[in-house]
Amino acid sequence: MPHGLAFDIAHLLAGGLVLMSFLLLYQVRLYAMLNIFALHALVLALSVAWQALVQGAPHLYITALIALVFKAITIPVALHRIIQRLGIHREIETVVGIGPTMLVGMGLVALAMVVMLPVTANADALAREDLAFALSVVLLGLLVMVTRRNAVSQVVGFMSLENGLVLAATGAKGMPLVVEISVAFSILIAFIVIGIFLFRIRERFDTVDLQALDRFRGERR
Repeated sequence: MPHGLAFDIAHLLAGGLVLMSFLLLYQVRLYAMLNIFALHALVLALSVAWQALVQGAPHLYITALIALVFKAITIPVALHRIIQRLGIHREIETVVGIGPTMLVGMGLVALAMVVMLPVTANADALAREDLAFALSVVLLGLLVMVTRRNAVSQVVGFMSLENGLVLAATGAKGMPLVVEISVAFSILIAFIVIGIFLFRIRERFDTVDLQALDRFRGERR
């Protein structure tokens, strides 16, 4: 396969992951956000599978399969059911408006490029730019977490952040398979715990809105 074609496809997929992160920032409805996260995980799976082909690293196909099965299918479906079961309000309240949030997101992507490209100057071009894209995805995931008041949307932000870490690891010539599997199952266990936690919160306080929970805590003092 021509090196230029492999390079272009890898960066197209990594850039697509950054685009999906911006779409997560833009969403104001939970169902739409979950659907975008499923696409986010699908693009990650495609990116990892392509890296497996380019690097000749068959173990990365297992990482891609884990991302596809758990993150693109299982977790979004389960979160849909949690939302229906809890009767969570479908609108997502944000700390600031969508416009300012998107501007901050663009600033974070620029920061990731400025910081990462000089640091990785001695790395090969493919790994160097993939790491810059990966840091952008991580920072945008953090931004989703801090600008959303709904607990479910913050879980989605955390998982999109973890997708960025996986992209960084695969772009830097992969992680050992045992580490990848342990990370995947740690995320799955965390997801189960978060699901139980959300059920308890909803049962006790009749909401999962973090601002409402803060007000309730203040009233109890």
